[in-house]
Amino acid sequence: MKASDLFVKALEAEGVRCVYGLPGEENLDLLESMRAAGMRLVLTRHEQAAGFMAATQGRLTGRAGVCLATLGPGATNLVTAAAYAQLGAMPMVMLTGQKPIKVSKQGHFQIVDVVGMMRPLTKSTRTLVSAEHVPSAVREAFRRAEEERPGATHLELPEDVAREPTDAAPLSPGVLRRPVADEASIAQAVETIASARRPLLMIGAGANRKLTSEMLRVFVDRVGMPFFSTQMGKGVVDESHSLWMGTAALSDGDFVHRAIEASDCIVNVGHDVIEKPPFVMRDGRRTVVHLNFSSAEVDPVYFPQVQVTGDIANAVWRIAEGVGPRSHWDFTPFERARAGLDAQLTSGAVDDRFPIYPARLVAEVRRAMPDDGIVCLDNGMYKLWFARYYRTRRPNTLLLDNALATMGAGLPSAIAAKLVYPRRKVLAVCGDGGFMMNSQELETAVRLKLDLTVVVVRDDGYGMIRWKQGEMGLPDFGMTLGNPDFVRYAEAYGARGHRPASATEFGATLARCLESGGVHVIDLPIDYSDNARALGAGAEAAFEP
Repeated sequence: MKASDLFVKALEAEGVRCVYGLPGEENLDLLESMRAAGMRLVLTRHEQAAGFMAATQGRLTGRAGVCLATLGPGATNLVTAAAYAQLGAMPMVMLTGQKPIKVSKQGHFQIVDVVGMMRPLTKSTRTLVSAEHVPSAVREAFRRAEEERPGATHLELPEDVAREPTDAAPLSPGVLRRPVADEASIAQAVETIASARRPLLMIGAGANRKLTSEMLRVFVDRVGMPFFSTQMGKGVVDESHSLWMGTAALSDGDFVHRAIEASDCIVNVGHDVIEKPPFVMRDGRRTVVHLNFSSAEVDPVYFPQVQVTGDIANAVWRIAEGVGPRSHWDFTPFERARAGLDAQLTSGAVDDRFPIYPARLVAEVRRAMPDDGIVCLDNGMYKLWFARYYRTRRPNTLLLDNALATMGAGLPSAIAAKLVYPRRKVLAVCGDGGFMMNSQELETAVRLKLDLTVVVVRDDGYGMIRWKQGEMGLPDFGMTLGNPDFVRYAEAYGARGHRPASATEFGATLARCLESGGVHVIDLPIDYSDNARALGAGAEAAFEP
């Protein structure tokens, strides 16, 4: 068989059944091998979107998603998606084509050093120079992409190598069990937590794994410790729980930071310093216990005193067994902060102003979405409102990016989520700026006959940066943009467009779209005038319980 046939067999051995991408002539042998094997190609309108889709599949399943592009401009279009997966710890394997490397008659046409370009953005990258290297190279790319901490890997398959004959066979993935933390570190963590007066549990992105989520729910119920999460840790434990203290959507000045300031011990499960700091450590203020797959990356705002490294789920279970509830713990300050948070989260849920108030937007989405429904956020001002106000009931049901935090990922992520979970409700929430960066993927969603709703939050500008501009006391300059008629724009792609005229009508429209089939786009103007009061420094002062 050809090396491209062997490559597809190696992908199948890794459980790959679907590849996202936009092929070029350098991929045609691989494409034919995929067709012959019955592998699905989700053809996208831009390589960046294919990368976002593959990364989202990896995020949702823990198994590497795969995307495909040609050489040169196709490969360079994957760069943002590579960074998205790498910083966000989403397992993804990128495949790119290349001109023949042994004999080429086209000089340097479209040639860039793709492997060199990908090196700082991936866990591994290489060019295949022989068909015999295919089995080990594919196995290693998936191993590196999926092992903790997950991320992006890249393989370049030149045309002439893809056509080489070979008798090699794919390698099957082996059985791997992660090492567990040693007894001494568990004992030290138990002693530190048990002797504290006001311990507080923090849940980060690294805890967003199926078994870890289950163990953390057991931990919270058994130990009775209040908890909060980072933005990418939302939903690991049900946020309707009475011990939930909120989300660290900001780095300070929020109700959750009152609890942090009152704590003398933070049990930090799965935090990654790649996220915007959920709190700032200060020497001598409190003890931080770090539970993660690897030791802490120390920086000026994070330098934990106690570290437990190894399988997180196992460590959480063992610590829960050792600690148990303690009679001397005093959570009174936490309860006051929680009361203030509850008052704030409730206050905007019935606000009737239009353009819509952000808290009302979040409330309507929460009312319309089932507990297992998936909300995929692009990046913009509304992301902070969702991070703070949206009570996430299950893991990976609010997909937001607080690592690279790139615009343009919301719609492609929603497409991937719907393909992974076709029976679940999926909603994309995008700002007008981010939506227009990959809005052409509406055609992809329509072509795939997906049931998908997109809310375009419109402020006719780059709202996040405009807010920051105002917070710095600078005049509004350079952030205003024009938009198409989003209703007619959706209809041009074969989707259905909607333009509600009130907050109440938006709620009804959203519910109707989620229940009916096809692709829907809702044009929703938003009022960001309350950003400074609700999200600025010292925001909690405006919402004293």
